[in-house]
Amino acid sequence: MKLKVDQQADALYLTLSEAPASRSDEVSPGIIVDYDEQDRVVGIEMLYLSKRAPEVDIRRLLFESVPQAA
Repeated sequence: MKLKVDQQADALYLTLSEAPASRSDEVSPGIIVDYDEQDRVVGIEMLYLSKRAPEVDIRRLLFESVPQAA
């Protein structure tokens, strides 16, 4: 999994798989989900990042994993 922030494009892209995207759907204005040939999500793009999250410091990203319930 990779997270890329492109400040020039004002966008964030979360890569979930290295499989190539075969199609994309804009599920909400400025939110694009990429799918592979088997219709699995391979990536999510968020456009207009500075407007959606103006207080976010992109230099300080925190990855948090939630434990599975027993």
